[in-house]
Amino acid sequence: MTGKPIYLDHQATTPLAPEALQAMLPWLSGPESLGFANPHSMHRAGRAAAAAVEVAREQVASLLPRGGRVIFTSGATEALNQALRSVTRGAIAYSAIEHSAVVNAAIASGEAVHELPVSAQGLVDPEVALPDGVGLVAVMQVNNEIGTIQPVERLAERAQEAGALFLCDAVQGAGKLAPPEGADLIAITAHKLYGPKGIGALWVRDGVKIGPLIAGGGQESGLRSGTLSPALCAGFGAAAALAKARMEQDFQHLSGLAELARSVLSRWTVNGSESARWPGNLSLRLAGLNFPRLLSDCRDIAFSAGSACGSGTGAPSRVLTAIGLEPAEARNSIRLGFGRYTTHDEVETACRALEAAAQAQGV
Repeated sequence: MTGKPIYLDHQATTPLAPEALQAMLPWLSGPESLGFANPHSMHRAGRAAAAAVEVAREQVASLLPRGGRVIFTSGATEALNQALRSVTRGAIAYSAIEHSAVVNAAIASGEAVHELPVSAQGLVDPEVALPDGVGLVAVMQVNNEIGTIQPVERLAERAQEAGALFLCDAVQGAGKLAPPEGADLIAITAHKLYGPKGIGALWVRDGVKIGPLIAGGGQESGLRSGTLSPALCAGFGAAAALAKARMEQDFQHLSGLAELARSVLSRWTVNGSESARWPGNLSLRLAGLNFPRLLSDCRDIAFSAGSACGSGTGAPSRVLTAIGLEPAEARNSIRLGFGRYTTHDEVETACRALEAAAQAQGV
């Protein structure tokens, strides 16, 4: 393969939508326009910047349930930390396939932690036993490594029946699926829905009390100190509005790409459920596959073995281990992530190259 690399790693990050870039540019300009003004200042330029922030807040809120508020953060990791370290009122239960941002923040909270098992399909049983004294249950909407969609509505009901709050990491689902209506707290990030890196949000249901994670000037109603970037907020808002408008169109496009990829890589095994999954995420394995060699042989294709956040450790994927794969099977796995701007030609070309490279390995 030669020419432009084919990007198939949309779970790690997405390209910036042109509409998001255009929304950001006025707030990235030089001194002649005052677009750089501090949105927390009381003068005219500051008020204009603050207005742009509030427009963006409403656009982001449109992806989330009614009856809550959006707190801007630096990303989902910060949002999850704020939720787990400021509202917990007892033991924390999280699924065995949660992102490290949930697992490590829960451990750092100082509360007792409990891991909820998942099936070989990569799904949490909606009737799973919750531990006594649980104060918060955390289950993600869509898994970032294998794409399985969790039964978060029922799990939220179960948590609330137990007197606990329900936290949902909706990073991979926001703007792509209907929001988890039963959640009390939801974390999302812009760069997974074609917005800029460096900004995310924590949605908090009305009546749920949270505390600040960062002390300082008291911005974001005292819940998240630090000067907001109007440019990042505007880009996030525009990306959210676009995602909402294109939700069905994007889903149909990605479903077609996934079907095409499966037809080319027909002898590869899907990790996790084949039905309860987001079509933009395809986790596959092939017995005997040497992933580092595949990555080298297909260097014009951007794909991964699993989570970008956990790569480079040398250990088998925690998610693939949780669904029952042996270490060798986990190491024989790849993840293909399709996106809004991925073409059918790119998917067919990439998958044929991956299959040819695998066959060249003798597997």
